[in-house]
Amino acid sequence: MTDQHEHLDEALDKVIAAMRAHLAAVRAADGKVDDDAVWKAYVELNNASYAYDDALLDAYGEVTPWDVDVIDPDLADEKVGEFSGGAPADDPYAQIVSVRQRRDYRVPSVSALIKAAENARRDALSGEEGAADPVESVGEAVLELLQSGDGSLSALDVPELEPLDGLVAVAEVATALDLGAYDEVDGAGPFSLASPDRLVGRLDEQPYADLDDDEDQA
Repeated sequence: MTDQHEHLDEALDKVIAAMRAHLAAVRAADGKVDDDAVWKAYVELNNASYAYDDALLDAYGEVTPWDVDVIDPDLADEKVGEFSGGAPADDPYAQIVSVRQRRDYRVPSVSALIKAAENARRDALSGEEGAADPVESVGEAVLELLQSGDGSLSALDVPELEPLDGLVAVAEVATALDLGAYDEVDGAGPFSLASPDRLVGRLDEQPYADLDDDEDQA
């Protein structure tokens, strides 16, 4: 056996030993977050895997599926120091970060939208009571799509709705939202800012802005 092959076997043995050490550290930590022993074992396993991959490439021109880079052990020790007591674990922020989103839609076909909402309701309830109830308005149809989906605006990414401009606003507020403080018909109160709340900024959504620019340049 050549020295090159011996080196490859040694590199493989180190990977196996590092795997076992990492598993033992994980088990010993038992779910503890930022455990220094787990981090050290991770670094050893990472670097052993990199060394084996490099040795395999030199010997046979082959690679492993492990896409890793070497971690500097000195930097790893610094990271362990952070885990073990440098900075405090808790760093609470006094204010609440509030994210508010609005997106408008055009309805190309009322009948198509209502049909899509009724189908979504039927699929979501799957034979339960109310599954066959009709959807009676455009607003109810949009609400049904949200309820039948995941609750986010992505549930409205359907052909029956044409997205218009929208925005996402980020604010810092003094108190968290209290749903019980507002009537169900109050659509403005939960979104209003009061002193000392502060609007940090907003991101504008313009779904067809790029298309308009292309038409102007044509």
